[in-house]
Amino acid sequence: MSRLFEAIRRMEAERHPPSEAVPDSMPPLEFLRGALAAPAKTQEPISSEVVSSAAPRLVAMSDRQGLGAEKFRALATRIENLRRERAFKSFQVTSSSVAEGKTLVASNLAATLAIQTNSRVLLVEGDLHRPALVPLFGIPQLEGLSHWWSKQNDEIARYVHKLKGTSLSILSGGKACNEPSQLLQSPRFATAFGRLVEGFDWVIVDSAPMQPMVSANLWSRLVDGTLLVVREGVARAKDLRTGLEALDSPNIIGIVMNDASEASRANYRYYPDAGA
Repeated sequence: MSRLFEAIRRMEAERHPPSEAVPDSMPPLEFLRGALAAPAKTQEPISSEVVSSAAPRLVAMSDRQGLGAEKFRALATRIENLRRERAFKSFQVTSSSVAEGKTLVASNLAATLAIQTNSRVLLVEGDLHRPALVPLFGIPQLEGLSHWWSKQNDEIARYVHKLKGTSLSILSGGKACNEPSQLLQSPRFATAFGRLVEGFDWVIVDSAPMQPMVSANLWSRLVDGTLLVVREGVARAKDLRTGLEALDSPNIIGIVMNDASEASRANYRYYPDAGA
């Protein structure tokens, strides 16, 4: 973890004039090695099928022979190897702020895990303030969590949609929510989400950024760990520190350093001292 903050501080120092102070460095966060959540047991949910026409940035599906897809295969392999050491199956993908590429990372990683190992993967749209996941897969807007929340007697499984020809399923966020914390903190959702987790090999939540929303913290209570996306030139050490300290159960499983705006040219680095 210390290497991550040192790298960000070096970038910040290069952007600041010599006369301008750079924020103090931060020691490694020992509290990031939290306990894993125990998932509930249930049967695999039954989902309907939808047809995807993946956007170019979804390289795991649109350009499987390209460099970007290969980078995600390497990331998926590291995640699978980590699970041999630490039992977990659900995690959120978040960042310190917007525009760091967390949705692209979450989507490409979910698709890669489904394609590479034929694992049953559920990708959850966890940013209920700004849902933007579904268009990336080139499918029509789907009913999702906000619709399930408004209907007290609905089964959440009916909002899970499987991509035709794959083992990847999507749970959309539905319409934008003004107060998603009510949904995420509810016992009803905790129970429903636990049942979903048990029905899949992997559950990946494309969460909201840690700043300024609280959704990432609420998701941290529901999943087994957090994969952090850090974009060079965008992430600031101060925001990253504040966001991480706000997570009740950070349990960082890894860090993705995203260097470029195009996923196919991104440079993904792995930091084993971050808990992965």
